[in-house]
This record gives sequence, C-alpha cells and structure tokens, in this order.
Amino acid sequence: MRWTIKPKPEQKSIDQLSEALGVDDLVAQLLLQRGITNYEEAKAFFRPELSHLHDPFLMKDMDKAVQRIEQAMSKGENILVYGDYDVDGTTSVALMSSFLMESYPNVATYIPDRYGEGYGISFQGIDFAADNDIGLMIALDCGIKAIDQIKYAKEKGIDVIVCDHHRPGPALPDAVAVLDPKQEDCKYPYKELCGCGVGFKLIQAIASKQGKTIDDLIPYLDLVATAIAADIVPITGENRVLAHYGLQVINDNPRIGIKALIDQTKKRELTITDVVFIIAPRINAAGRMKHGQHAVNLLAETDWPTAKQFASEIELFNTERRSLDQEITQEALIQIQENQEEEKFTSVVYNEHWHKGVIGIVASRLTETYYRPTLVFTKSGDKLAASARSVKGFDIYNALEGCSDCLEQFGGHMYAAGLTLLEEQYEAFKNQFEKVVSETIDPKLLQPEITVDAKIQMHQITPKLMRILKQFAPFGPGNMTPIFIAEGLKDTGYARGVGEDEKHLKCSVYQPGYNPIGAIGFNLGDKLNVVKRIKPFDAVFSLDENEWNGTVSLQLKLRDIR
Repeated sequence: MRWTIKPKPEQKSIDQLSEALGVDDLVAQLLLQRGITNYEEAKAFFRPELSHLHDPFLMKDMDKAVQRIEQAMSKGENILVYGDYDVDGTTSVALMSSFLMESYPNVATYIPDRYGEGYGISFQGIDFAADNDIGLMIALDCGIKAIDQIKYAKEKGIDVIVCDHHRPGPALPDAVAVLDPKQEDCKYPYKELCGCGVGFKLIQAIASKQGKTIDDLIPYLDLVATAIAADIVPITGENRVLAHYGLQVINDNPRIGIKALIDQTKKRELTITDVVFIIAPRINAAGRMKHGQHAVNLLAETDWPTAKQFASEIELFNTERRSLDQEITQEALIQIQENQEEEKFTSVVYNEHWHKGVIGIVASRLTETYYRPTLVFTKSGDKLAASARSVKGFDIYNALEGCSDCLEQFGGHMYAAGLTLLEEQYEAFKNQFEKVVSETIDPKLLQPEITVDAKIQMHQITPKLMRILKQFAPFGPGNMTPIFIAEGLKDTGYARGVGEDEKHLKCSVYQPGYNPIGAIGFNLGDKLNVVKRIKPFDAVFSLDENEWNGTVSLQLKLRDIR
C-alpha cells in the first residue's frame, strides 16, 4: 500500500483562512486542499443552498426539450420515459415519470432487459414505443451514442429527447434535444451530473415554466442523491447541494419505496456511504437478477403495503445476487491462477455461463485481489459482453479506445465501462488490451494508494474536531473523508484480532504523554504483530464515532499500519 501525503498549502494561506473562519490550522488546511480559499466559499461548502443550483436553461438544448414536452402534453401525445437498468437509470425513470404524471396521465416507462436487449436504447424498445403509439420518448442515462436507434425511432415517427451524462462520440444522435453537459459546445457550468441529475435539471426547467419553485421539487431529491451515490460521481458543486438535500429527504421524509428498503435495515440515519452499500445494491439487484422495471415500480409506488411487498421481493433478488457474485469471483480467481496470469498488467477472464448481471461486481472484486485494470466477460446472445473496472489514476475508457478495432461497441467512464465483441475476437482483444495497458500505465498505479490529507498529533483529535469534520459531509469523489497520519504510536497492550477468522484488528493507541484512543481496522488482522511490537508504529486513519450501550466515543478507523 502506497501512502501519498497531499502537499501542505502555504502557511500564509492557512493563516488567512484560519483567521477568516475562526478555525484552527488543521481545519483550514483541509479546506484549502478542497479548493476552499475564503469565507464565501467556506459558507457555500458548509451551508449548501438550493439557490446555489444553476439555471437549467444554461444547458444546451434545454429550451428545445421543454418546448417539445409542453407540445406533447398540449396535444395529448403518449410519452415514454426510457432509462437504463442500473441505479442511475431506474431512479431517473422513476423521477421523470412520477413528475410528469403529477400533471399529465399519458406516461409510460420502459427499462430494457439486461439480457435480451443490453445497455442503452434498444431497437426492441423503439418497437415497443411504436406499437403503443408513443409520440415522444425521453431517454435518461443513455442515448448519447444511440445514433442508429434514434434514426430508427425517427423513421417510426417518434421524437427522442436524450438526457445523458456519458462522453459523446464523434457524432451526435439526430434527437429533438440532446441534454448532456459533457458536450464540448455545452456551456453548462457543472459537468459532473449523473443521469438522474440531468433528468432533475429537465424537471426543474419544466417546473419553472409551470410556476413552481425549487422547493416544490425537494421530494424528488432522495432519488437524485441515491443516483449520485451509486454512480460514484464527484460530490462537488451542484452534486454536493443535491446530495446534501437528498440525504435530508432520505432521512426525514423519503418516498414510500425508499422507506420500504430502509425499513429492512437497522439503520436510523443514512450517510452517502450507507446509500452506496445498502440502498443502491438492492435497487441494482432488480436489474441484475430479474428486470430493472421492478426497481422503477418500487421507487414510483405510493401505496405502503404494495411497496413493502416490492421491497421484500427485491431483498430476495439481492440475497441471490450476493451468493452468485461470490461464487463467480472464486471461479474467476481460479481461472487467473490456472492461466498463470497473476503477474500480468491486466485481468481478463471469460466464462459463457457467468451471470451477466453480476460481472460488474465481480470485476470490482477482482481488482481488490489483483490491483489492475480488469474485464469480466460472459456470453450475451451471439456476442460476448464484458464489464470493465479500472484502478485509481488510469483511464480504462481510453485503453478500450486503443482496442476499438476488436470491439463491436463500448461506452462508459474513466473507471468503469461496458463492451461487446464477437467471440472470435476475444483472444485478439485480450492480447491487445494487455499490450495497450502495459505500454500506457504508470507501474506505481498498480499498487493501491491511500491519499493522506494531513499529519496529526493525537491531542488534536477532539470531539470539537469531529463535529467540524461531520460538516464536511456528504463525502465522495472530490470530497473524500479526511485521512490522517499519526507517527510514533504505541498500543496499550489490549490489541487483538476480532470477527470471523480474527481478520479485523481492535486496539487502543496513544502517543507518549497523551490519552489513548480506541481504534478499529477492518481487514487489518494481519497487522496485529506490528501493533504488538515494542517498537512504535505509524498509522493512517479516518475519524469515526463508536456507539456502545448508548455512549458515543471517538475512535480511529484504521486504513493501514506500518
């Protein structure tokens, strides 16, 4: 594990911010590292306001999109809300359809079948629209590369509005409006919205024309926050505002479908991390194991007994998903060993029987064992489909572009992508991908890295610091939980392994002259000997609260020790 300590800002800047805000040097340093340099920026960071959201009409084609939706409503046309089968897609569809149906009845939803249709706008989906007399289709979290499909829709007399956040290709589809802040000629100030975020901007624009304010749209923010968390987009700028208020809705007054999911857990208050690990996998499980429409039905449901029923069905999908991904991960690890590929720059594995719905999770699991760009393939119809995952600092989308002559199609982001190819191209692609990665990756990226914000002395860890750090939330890319390093630590003598196979580490640590603080290190059981040695050790950690028998105490959440 590499420890990389962020450069400390200039002392002059720290002093200025510390004085302006009335905080100590450590807090000022953490803020400066997040790009916050003055009182106004700090106020916007600590007190996000809905008024900080940008005017939706700054987005290219927004006026065209709103105009076409208003026209559809005035003419009584049937509208189809179309979205992908993952969390971002299903929350987008639930958001758009439930908003439109508040004032307009002729709205249907469509989620493509993961196995029969695959990712994005499908020809089957357009046929469904044509068969059901749909005049307008709103595509969410997909569509930016669906050139042939949207042409086909146009031939069938169906207009399409694209709301996407993926990188456009060299040509744009011939849609009525293309909303995607990543278009080069789109002047929208914030580029990192998720698909549901772009959908929210569209309903914000429609609502403003209907005389509504942003306050009227707050009930939809639980869906937006869920999508932001699940899609691992930066929690900066507009996303931070949306996530902040969305979490409030999730915790205070969530829609019935989300409440039904939360009720199956023991959690009283959810953080972004809880949304990522509790809510998102369950919503995803519907599309992975059965069909994404189950997730939309749950998220759009308004009847409590029905929602509870839907949630318990989805819980079963999630349990099934969990056992499948563990099984396939084991098979994939064995395949790497049998092929003697442990020392390569990439992991590329394939089995035609693997369940397509979990290959993305399996790819993520493999990167935990072999820290390198990873692809997991399975059979999908007459082609092979794969999920790709990267490591920090390496753009896997660009690497796939370098192999595009072997691929039928691909799309995605820097860290995650999906692709299809013909079976006869598999070996050629596998060799080419290894070659591209080996020639372009910095070898140090093949070792996991912990980025450390600041060096800290144990006496600086106080309840007051914890209270301030809590206000840094919601955490995520672009605003990660602060990580500290403390040197010269000793154990009080009670260090032990805990949990199954004693794989976790529990201890109490101190610097000479100061009081000890409890610490927990998940999956750090193998570091017990380092802690128990007479020699002092260094640790990297975040700060956490431990609740036990009604008492809350500070603890270190250890990330690594040496």
